[in-house]
Amino acid sequence: MIIDNRATGMLNELRTTPYFRFSLLAISSIFFLVDPFAAIPSFLAITNGADQARRTRMARKGAITCFIVLATFALVGKYIFTMFGITLPAFEIAGGLILLLIGLDMLEAKRSPTQEASGDTEEAASKEDAGVVPLGIPMLAGPGAISSVMVLAGQVTTIWQMGAILGCIAFTALVSYWVLAGASRVRKFMGETGIRILVRIMGMLLMALAMQFFVNGLTDLGVIAHQTP
Repeated sequence: MIIDNRATGMLNELRTTPYFRFSLLAISSIFFLVDPFAAIPSFLAITNGADQARRTRMARKGAITCFIVLATFALVGKYIFTMFGITLPAFEIAGGLILLLIGLDMLEAKRSPTQEASGDTEEAASKEDAGVVPLGIPMLAGPGAISSVMVLAGQVTTIWQMGAILGCIAFTALVSYWVLAGASRVRKFMGETGIRILVRIMGMLLMALAMQFFVNGLTDLGVIAHQTP
């Protein structure tokens, strides 16, 4: 009983630390926006007729491309703000709008046009290797994921926060590789209904994150009072 109370106390203490809150925000926003599960149908259509080795190779290229693109924008995000004179609150509100639109599409269990435009899958299926484009970008590393990473990078004040962002990007890319490399098995295990339910849940949580981005932007602008977490 004493051990359980101590474990609960340690867990509650961990949840209140800035590191845990920032890391949870980073992994949830990045992973939900990349959303490799929603990319399974398109990936299988692109690799229709391909053997498992080619699918694995394409999934690896897509995951590596996703990591490179998101990590690059995470590292240069602040410089882009400075270069174009963009303030973080303005980008938080713009990023929240993008997340909201993507979340609305995910609630209907469909891919957002910002992640996959009409005809992308058919065009990619005719390519010899579509691992970089359109799989890596924009299907995985789309405008929503890039915007989210840049907003997170704009909030960075310590090295560990940047390390948390890069770690979350690496984790998301790794899971994306596993999911897409085993896309046939994942779809067979979860079924079309299971994947749609998961995408809808992610969409609902993504809309909550979009609202939080709006609130953060308006708070930083002084429009609404600061709320203690």
